[in-house]
Parts: sequence; structure tokens; C-alpha cells
Amino acid sequence: MESIWLEYAWALLVLIGLEGLLSADNALVLAVIAKHLPNEQKKKAINYGIILAFVFRFGALFAISFIANVWYIQAIGAAYLLYLGLKHVIQAKFGQKNEDIHKDDKEEAAGMGFWPTVGKIALADLAFAIDSILAAVALALGLPESPLGNFGGMDGGQFAVILLGGIAGLILIKFAATWFVQLLDTRPALETTAYAIVAWVGVKLVVITLAHEDIGVLHHDFPHGPLWTSIFYGVLVAIALIGWFAPGKKDKNQEAENKVS
Repeated sequence: MESIWLEYAWALLVLIGLEGLLSADNALVLAVIAKHLPNEQKKKAINYGIILAFVFRFGALFAISFIANVWYIQAIGAAYLLYLGLKHVIQAKFGQKNEDIHKDDKEEAAGMGFWPTVGKIALADLAFAIDSILAAVALALGLPESPLGNFGGMDGGQFAVILLGGIAGLILIKFAATWFVQLLDTRPALETTAYAIVAWVGVKLVVITLAHEDIGVLHHDFPHGPLWTSIFYGVLVAIALIGWFAPGKKDKNQEAENKVS
């Protein structure tokens, strides 16, 4: 029984770490959307947007928890996570800068009033919430059943991991985003690492889908077995370590200055 709770605790720590890394990018987009507002309205707009997104996130959380065991929903979620993660990794690989990735957000924000800005911030955070909840569902479905019963057609322990991960995402965006933005300045490769982890979680959801009793390509117990669990977390740790120690891309102006000196 203790090993089950250790696995749950580890999955929750992984999810919180992933939410932390992604929250820096989320906070950057929210800040860009509110950038055109006066200073006194900027913070208020982001706070209102996060409050609205909090309501939306719990709505999405409960909706996803009820359909988490439907195999074609899992397949759609796997495809989306793979698309989201690989898209960012490919963009980073081929040299697209972060400010270029969010260029459209900045252009569309110009000229908006206070409440339209609040609405757009809430919708943006809802989009991020759906991404993180799908990742949380993929992580949680790979956990063994807990003695906490069922909630909404889902194991109570798995649902608790998803719930706590969703709450952690909002807390990190609200209070810890500045620290993560600073961390990304010193270790810019971590942003790409976060999306690589998202893609790898998508692979896990593919495995869970293939092991569904209505599909039967893989054995039903394979996603919960020691072999796949070891492979998944081994690759996860390897991706995190590579991202932590990988050198970030230098700014072109900085490279030019170094050449001159």
C-alpha cells in the first residue's frame, strides 16, 4: 500500500514540476495580452482573468474526469498533446524565437479595452488549463487504483492528482511565474524541455489507449506494469536532465559582441 502512495506522490511532483515550467510561458502570454493597458489596470486585468479561468478550469476538470475512461477521448488527447509538444520542440529546433511564437497574441491585444482584455486573458488561461489537464489525465490514468473509491467514473486517487495538479497550475501562474521566467532566462532550454515532456506524456496516453479493453492492442495491465513504468519515468528523468544541463541559444547580438571582443 505504501508503494502505491509513493507512486501517487511522485506523479503529483512530476505534474507540479511540469505545471511550473509551463506556467512561465502561460504568464508571459497573459502579460503580453494585458501589456497595452495602463499600469494600474494591468495587474487587475490579469487577476480578474485568472479568477474567471479558475471557474473555467474546474468546469473542464470535472468534464474531463467523467470521460477520461473513453478510449477515443484518450486518443484525441494523446494526439493533441503530441501535436502541442512536438510543434514547440520543432519550432525551437528550427530557430523560431519565443517572441515570434507569441507575436499574434501581442498584435491582437492592441486596442482592446479593459473587460475585453479580461475576457481574452481568461480564455487564454482556459486553453492552457485544458492542455495541463490533458497532461494530468494522461499521468493519472497510468497510476494504480487507490482505495479511495470512484469519483465521476474515475478512481478517486487519480482524480485527486488531477485536481491538485490543476490547483497547482493556477497557484504557480499567480505567484511563482516571475521566478520561472527568471529561470528560463538562465536556462532557456527548459521551456523546450517542458514541451518535450508534454509530448512524452502524450506517448503515455497512446499506450493507455492501445491497452484499453475496447482496443486490446496491448495488454490491459501493461501501462501499470513495472516495465512501462520504468521506461516512462526513466525517459522523463532523462529529458529533464538534458533540458537542465543543455546550453541555451545565445542572442545573435551577444554572439556578435563576443566575436568582436
